[in-house]
Amino acid sequence: MKAAYRRVVLKLSGEVLAGDSGFGISPKLIRGLAEEIHAVHQLGAEVGIVIGGGNVIRGISAASEGMDRANADYMGMLASVINSLALQDALEKVDLRTRVLTALEIRQVAEPYIRRRAVRHLEKGRIVIFAGGTGNPYFSTDTAAALRAAEIHADAVLKATKVDGVYTADPEKDDQAVRYESLTFQEAVQGNLRFMDQSAIALCRENGLPIRVFDMTVSGNIRKVVSGESVGTTVSG
Repeated sequence: MKAAYRRVVLKLSGEVLAGDSGFGISPKLIRGLAEEIHAVHQLGAEVGIVIGGGNVIRGISAASEGMDRANADYMGMLASVINSLALQDALEKVDLRTRVLTALEIRQVAEPYIRRRAVRHLEKGRIVIFAGGTGNPYFSTDTAAALRAAEIHADAVLKATKVDGVYTADPEKDDQAVRYESLTFQEAVQGNLRFMDQSAIALCRENGLPIRVFDMTVSGNIRKVVSGESVGTTVSG
């Protein structure tokens, strides 16, 4: 089995790392995730990863409770750095070479993000974890994933969620919700489908980057998506 994509950016939510506890990092879960990424690497794909910080703090939620939005977002960026270091540790325990590149300058723990350096690491077969979001408040890690994917000329953005694709409505609230096998960027925008931030969708559309939305809680799904199997929903031009 070979990879259908030469280079991908995998977007992980911080909440997923918490497992059933809803907060913090589940060692068992992050070990399983590392093993899945190892399987993807063996397919021959170059893998970049963007991870959120929602298992520690969500900027939007904190701002809604009275915290300054910019401060809350910077805290979220720092949380994503914590998650990135945890994922790096798990990946190196399964013998993968990694680099954490962060949009926030924290030289003691990670390299600063430089586009050419990121591409070079990928070409050398390293897993590159993009931490710290875009480095700016008011932008989500969804947007960071789309931005980094465009910058490094990735072939696709893989949006790993707890739902098995994009639905016409929230499947947890609407029993009549129907899952899309595929849809266009225009349909996603017009339908106000909230599987990803609108700014992230716009970036992918402008750069011809397909988005694959799938359930990462199902073992083996990341490998299946990278190998080109029909899993989840494909959003493209």
